[in-house]
Amino acid sequence: MQTVRDTIQEVVYAVLPITVLVLILQYTLIGLPTESVVQFLVGVLFVMSGLSLFLIGVHIGLLPVGEMIGGSLPKTGKVWLVVFFSFILGFVVTVAEPDVHVLSGYVDEVSDGAIGKWQLILPVALGLGIFVALSMIRIVLKISIKWILFGGYALVMFLAASPWVPDFFVPVSFDAGGVTTGPMAVPFILAFGVGVASVIRSDDKAADGFGLVALASIGPLLAVLILGIIFA
Repeated sequence: MQTVRDTIQEVVYAVLPITVLVLILQYTLIGLPTESVVQFLVGVLFVMSGLSLFLIGVHIGLLPVGEMIGGSLPKTGKVWLVVFFSFILGFVVTVAEPDVHVLSGYVDEVSDGAIGKWQLILPVALGLGIFVALSMIRIVLKISIKWILFGGYALVMFLAASPWVPDFFVPVSFDAGGVTTGPMAVPFILAFGVGVASVIRSDDKAADGFGLVALASIGPLLAVLILGIIFA
């Protein structure tokens, strides 16, 4: 019960400021129709209810299961199983990520259907899945996170500055890297990584279990930039 109470309190504290700000703007500068204000307030209640239930589900379901899966796979002694299921989990949670669907919907709308919703979602999910798998390989081979981050973002900057990628795809790629760090992917990836690190390198699981989200975010960036080269 304490977890439920704390979660609801956190959601209220998170949503209340934007609600107050919108109401202040409404009665001082904007002056939206009353119907729109009522719809906004109803939407706020839905957001608070849904977000509370989602976060409670994350705490009692996603986090424990993600950590248990991450802790169980290395015990099989088969590195390829850890890497393979890291890729699959990264791919699946990205497809399920609500933020990715929002971005892909807007890209579909702005491009007048030239870049369809799933034409963006699938490469982004593929990119994140590959880099989650690479993150697991890093833990197994004890590679410093600095080298992968430096190399990954150097490649991103090179492609972003290159003439092969249309200008439209550069900002979309960075947004894609951001939306994959949403409420669905982050808890599961972090829990999974901590679980793997606790078994493979229990003496240094803090250093190995974190940084996965930063590494995983490189994948969608590269995926969208490569998609730009294909569409060019």
